[in-house]
Amino acid sequence: MTGRPRHIGPEERRARLGLRQRLTDPARAATAEEVADSLVALHGTDPATVYLAVGARLADSGSTVERVERALYEDRSLVRMHGMRHTVFVFPAALTAVVHASTGLDIAAKARTALVKDMIAGSDGRLTEAWLDEVEASALAVLARRGEATVNELTGEEPRLKEQFAYAPGKSYEGVHTVSSRLMRVLGVEGRVVRGRPLGSWTSTQFRWAVAPPHPELPPAEARSALLDRWLTACGPATEADLKWWTGWKAKDLRAALAACGAVAVALDDGLTGYVAAGDEDPVGGPEAPWAALLPALDPTPMSRQERDWYLAPSMRPALFDRSGNVGPTVWWDGRVVGGWAQRPDGEIAWRLLDTEEVGREARAAIGAEADRLRAWVGDTRVTPRFRTPLERELSSR
Repeated sequence: MTGRPRHIGPEERRARLGLRQRLTDPARAATAEEVADSLVALHGTDPATVYLAVGARLADSGSTVERVERALYEDRSLVRMHGMRHTVFVFPAALTAVVHASTGLDIAAKARTALVKDMIAGSDGRLTEAWLDEVEASALAVLARRGEATVNELTGEEPRLKEQFAYAPGKSYEGVHTVSSRLMRVLGVEGRVVRGRPLGSWTSTQFRWAVAPPHPELPPAEARSALLDRWLTACGPATEADLKWWTGWKAKDLRAALAACGAVAVALDDGLTGYVAAGDEDPVGGPEAPWAALLPALDPTPMSRQERDWYLAPSMRPALFDRSGNVGPTVWWDGRVVGGWAQRPDGEIAWRLLDTEEVGREARAAIGAEADRLRAWVGDTRVTPRFRTPLERELSSR
């Protein structure tokens, strides 16, 4: 592209979002793998988010739980692992090598250094790096033999994992850390172990661990370029601030990746510069009909960027976000957040509009239909977000 960058306004950005994030009826997916591939990554910090995010985007959501569980634990076409910003995500299996090389290596090196330093200092030198090497080799051998194991099962066969050490003594946040919890996290970001099937239902936060499947080792710069190209295709346009926030990369690495993948600069509102994937500069028309969606807490669509004013009014943030910046359940109408929702103890999906000026009868009917669809496939399961927000708490308590 030459000359002045093409302008992409909020209306087209919302159209791209609805179509590419599989939120319009015609764009909905047939499989969990299609959803994950379209979104690049599903937030996995709260296990329920993965299922709710997929269910919101399936043409037939009736078998959401079975489809996601099969993809995660039988076909292994989706993998739950640490990724950007030290956060747990669910990725398409084909993308794990890219995520590991582009993001995991740097995080892993820092995490291991911190573990060794904290462990030695907190045990007065009783626990050493050589000792840790022996324990982790033993733990990995147990995992390889068992296939999957909980931390308790691992410590049953390798008792040294139960060893504890003081953390930040004398500080306001001092505490006691157990070798098992810190070590498994480090092995996760190193790409050596992945989270397996949970102990309970699909909402459980207690996971088994498994040895990570092998993947090729890619050059980090090449991996960053590939990941950024995938993300811009799914979520672009995005500003440099959006991309830095999502990836957690240094500015120099981000800019090098933008150049390497051929990202194209476009003009956004308020004088901002955004980027789209190479070849994605042409205008995108809106969906044939407006669409409604009920997206879960930490859903990748609202959480995929730092600058959100073009689809979420700043006045709604206090009700929909917690103090750490985690988004709660949101109600969408035609590309904008218009409210929030929650599940009550009796299973009802309660929702409230925070923007009533442009939400008429058609929108209310469509949102109500989405609430009914969600309740139908969730069934008897009760879902409480791991990070609760003011509106979610209020709606769920009535």
